[in-house]
Amino acid sequence: MNKAADFVISLLYPRRCPVCDDVLRHGEKLIHERCEKKIRPVGRTTCMKCGKPIKDKTREFCDDCVKTTHYFDRGYSIFRYRSVSGSIYRFKYAGRREYADFYAEKAKKYLGSTIKAINPDAIIPIPMYAAKMRKRGYNQAAVLAKAIGKACDVPVYENVIIRTRNTVPMKLLDQQGRRSNLKKAFNIRRNDVKFKCIILIDDIYTTGSTIDAVAKEFRRMGVERICFVTLAIGQVV
Repeated sequence: MNKAADFVISLLYPRRCPVCDDVLRHGEKLIHERCEKKIRPVGRTTCMKCGKPIKDKTREFCDDCVKTTHYFDRGYSIFRYRSVSGSIYRFKYAGRREYADFYAEKAKKYLGSTIKAINPDAIIPIPMYAAKMRKRGYNQAAVLAKAIGKACDVPVYENVIIRTRNTVPMKLLDQQGRRSNLKKAFNIRRNDVKFKCIILIDDIYTTGSTIDAVAKEFRRMGVERICFVTLAIGQVV
């Protein structure tokens, strides 16, 4: 019965490849084989703080992390941004929520052992401002968090922290402007849940301003270790 139902659903609402967005045939993998070769994982030589790829293997930290004090302990990402930028755009703005299953599959492949070693009490998505989420229909970070939580067997908490005000689009601001833009933008909603270690989930890491703003609130809550996982991260440095 379940197989029959899945077949009918796949006919009515066919999955699409997260790279080319063409329809996937029933029973096909979550991505076309030809398209999987086009995406690039972050790799092993990364900043020991934010996880950004680094060309020079002798360096421990990227330029940003050398001069910036972060509230998070360690960051990881699944893909290099340029190889999945179109995919992320459709995931965020075109309703392609089914892409999250593929992203989670790769998160488990590349980061599964790391997530297990971190041993988090919870996975928490970066919240979206309520009015913006109503307009879009969903929070892509929450969709991604649920998929990764399911794949890696970690509980997901969506309502621990909320975004209390809308902010200027971050792409319009420099690093200092981003940090000022996010002051008092987040608020812990549930003080009854006590975590020692958490993993924050977001779609893209650029300067880390959003992750830091959320991590700062959890530090105030008494969380001892805060890591993050994002779908993609910026250019090699």
